[in-house]
Amino acid sequence: MAHAAVEAALTPFRAGIATLAGLALVLLLAGPVAPSLAAGAEPGVRLAPASTSVTGNVTGPSILATDSNGTYLVNATGGPAFAANATKIGNLTYYASLSAANLSGVAITPASGNLTGNASIATSLTTGPIAEIVTISVLISSVYEKQNSSINLTYVIHVVEPYTLTAELVNSAGSTVLSFPLQVYLDGSIVGTVTIPTLTPGETYNMTYHYATLGLSTGEHTFSISLANEHGLVRFANGQTTYSTSFYVASSPTSYTLWYVAGVIVFLGVLFIYATRVAARRRGALRK
Repeated sequence: MAHAAVEAALTPFRAGIATLAGLALVLLLAGPVAPSLAAGAEPGVRLAPASTSVTGNVTGPSILATDSNGTYLVNATGGPAFAANATKIGNLTYYASLSAANLSGVAITPASGNLTGNASIATSLTTGPIAEIVTISVLISSVYEKQNSSINLTYVIHVVEPYTLTAELVNSAGSTVLSFPLQVYLDGSIVGTVTIPTLTPGETYNMTYHYATLGLSTGEHTFSISLANEHGLVRFANGQTTYSTSFYVASSPTSYTLWYVAGVIVFLGVLFIYATRVAARRRGALRK
């Protein structure tokens, strides 16, 4: 009877050992368990990173006025942060820096961050008071677990002194005029829009429009704006509904560098010929 009692006590223990052994065998055959699952993946499915390179770009205006702001999009994809089915499984990070002759007042914000969603992020570049070339350098890093891949991007912005249009507007009506867009024309073509704020009766507003460009040809150019769509409710300070102003773009100074170089070459050639003739005369005199 004692033997039967011992056997009865050991039966659950032996069953537990058999269960653990079976579980261990299943885990061994199944392979290592994934440390984490990507968002959107089926439970128990591990998405492996794709063997693609990191690609990206920076988009935004290539010309800005001094003391202004511009919005730039940093876009990137690829590398170990993405699975073969384009699911984002790791971290995609960017780090931006600036270079220029004078960085006083020049800044980019945010200067770093994670690219989420559609793998793009908007940054803002603030220019300083100096006309110069500003270069945005961006390092994009794609990371998943111990795998890391990166790419370096650059984007060049010309910061220029803008052509400025100013005009005084007056609400000549007896009622409030709601905010409205005012289109700006240059030589007959639309180049921009200024948003005029809500104006109370009798209120004046000094509008300013900066036109930043490198491409205006030499000669006279004309800015023009019209308040015809406001049906006489808002006028310019002179009582008119149209306003224009002209400015002149001077030609670039003539570069005489090529002529200077040519002159130096000719001068050296003359000296060489002169020296050669003098040497020849001396040799002839010695022979006599």
